[in-house]
Amino acid sequence: MTTFLLMTALVILLVTNLPPEVFSPASQSFILAIGVIGAWRYSWWFVQAIRSVWFNRRVFPRLRAQADAVGAVEKPDAIYVLCTSFRIEPEVSFAVYDALVREARDYGVPTVIFAAISDRSDIDVLDHVMEEHGYPANIEMSYMFQKGDGKRSAMAEVLRAISRRMPSHRSLAVLMDGDVRIEEGTFARTMPFFLNDDGLGALTTNNSAIVDGDDLTKEWYDLRYAQRHLVMSSMSLSERLLVLTGRYSLFRAELAADPGFIDLVANDHIEHWRFGKFKFLSGDDKSTWYWLLKNGWRMLYVPDVYVSGFEELPERDRFFKSTVDLMRRWYGNMLRTSGRAIALGPRPMGLFTWWSLIDQRLSMWTTMIGPTVAIMLTLFVRPSFIFAYLLWILFTRSVATSILAMQRGRMSLLWVPLLYYNQIIGAALKTYVSFRFNRQKWSRQGISAGEPNDLRKARRQRRMGHVMHGVYLGSLLMVLAVATGVLLPPDRVSLSTMDESFANLRATPAEGAADEPRGDSYWIARAMADAPQGGEVRLPAGRLILDRDLPEHLGALGTLRAARLEGSDERGGTTLLVSAGLAPAVTGSDGARLAPGGRLDCTSEAPCTLRLDHPVRLTDLTVALRPETARTAAADAKPGGDAPRL
Repeated sequence: MTTFLLMTALVILLVTNLPPEVFSPASQSFILAIGVIGAWRYSWWFVQAIRSVWFNRRVFPRLRAQADAVGAVEKPDAIYVLCTSFRIEPEVSFAVYDALVREARDYGVPTVIFAAISDRSDIDVLDHVMEEHGYPANIEMSYMFQKGDGKRSAMAEVLRAISRRMPSHRSLAVLMDGDVRIEEGTFARTMPFFLNDDGLGALTTNNSAIVDGDDLTKEWYDLRYAQRHLVMSSMSLSERLLVLTGRYSLFRAELAADPGFIDLVANDHIEHWRFGKFKFLSGDDKSTWYWLLKNGWRMLYVPDVYVSGFEELPERDRFFKSTVDLMRRWYGNMLRTSGRAIALGPRPMGLFTWWSLIDQRLSMWTTMIGPTVAIMLTLFVRPSFIFAYLLWILFTRSVATSILAMQRGRMSLLWVPLLYYNQIIGAALKTYVSFRFNRQKWSRQGISAGEPNDLRKARRQRRMGHVMHGVYLGSLLMVLAVATGVLLPPDRVSLSTMDESFANLRATPAEGAADEPRGDSYWIARAMADAPQGGEVRLPAGRLILDRDLPEHLGALGTLRAARLEGSDERGGTTLLVSAGLAPAVTGSDGARLAPGGRLDCTSEAPCTLRLDHPVRLTDLTVALRPETARTAAADAKPGGDAPRL
């Protein structure tokens, strides 16, 4: 309720303070940035949402009915369970293995549970669980100690043990984490899918979280699972997934026992032009997924079966740091694997899955466009743009949250800011990791890998990553600044002015002494010639010099389009210092001419006139004689002197 009231107050505040000029024609660059880019990103997101609904409402019910019909009369030959746990609390381990043993006992298929553990106290937990269930006859419990170098080596050892048992095509392997509790009926509701489809290589299920933390942490995890459900459902429509989650996934045992599969789990690595060859520390679920994807096996997401993970942040009192650390590890695993998956092309996975992998890499840059443009325009164009952008964020994320809530079955208003947080911080982290994805760290086991042992080489790699990241970000900022008009490329007037300035710099003192300094006549003439017909030229603040060459410059350009010169009201306003030769062409609103030592104040209500090929109005500026020509004009005005001529 408190969150709802705060958001309502924020919307009212933004609406009441939103200036009308935000949506004026001058705001086209802002509307383009948040509209066109947003339309592209959200159209793709809505495609995923529609596919997700279609899968859950139309496709999966048919698959469920077929699997249930097969499951009523058939069961797999054997089940092999690989469960890895590292320094997990005894009460959590007991809950996990208790649910696992109960499920295997009730399903009644010969089951071997391989527990990859890290402490002798885990053995007591396993013995206690088996004793509680009376040592079921169909269950064999084996355990092995992990080396502490990550879970890959432990998984490989267990997979080799499974391969030695020579599993049949109808045998299945469960790969799960030691902090995931399966719900009652998980085996019976997932394993028949393999008996119904010989081309199915693996499946994964829906997830829920048992969170040890505050409300913000709980909602953050639940939002991530809601987003996962939408994407997984959409991808399953193409019979492929983007990951086979390590929390709980089910494989054909003969595939999990394949030497190539085992070798990829144990020694997965990539060759990179900058980092060389380095092994993956985590991301075993990406390795298993890639092997099945490469070999053309179908995958399935089962949305009506949940497994519950015991979740807590690495540092419970530091939400931002902990979530950033987790997302950095997840996105690192994604970026390390997606490149080689994209290189496979669309043939083994289908066009939609292939483009989804590409979109993962594009989205980390396109997501940054909206806030970057909003900040640019707020700082350099008009502060009111930030109000429009905040309203856009509230509207779009509220719609997205509502769609997620409809599929998840619950909603929290905290999802709105958390969704934006995940998108922006996630995109920033992806761009950061993409230049440093060799650096790997596993917070639970306190290990890291990927960088050279030589400190000088490691520092050189890091510096190169910083430079490349800076170049990419700088290029993005430059393109956005030019595209939105914050930074304009030089036009014809600016280039001509620069050419003349360089020519004056190259001129010798003797050449320059023979002529009167040109001042600002040349570029003002260019601006007046380039202006729209009957339009205006806005002059900058400060003192500008107009000499008698102005008509000559306009004659050379062949046209005079501007009908008005308007000054600036910033930093003391604009003052035109005209030469004695041009002074007779300037008159005040009452017809008064510019007198020596005098000045004309030109306003919107009482404009002055500069008579050239056609009259040009002067507004919001002051006109005065140039100091060095004022004495000449005064002398010319004495009896007997020649009158100045234009």
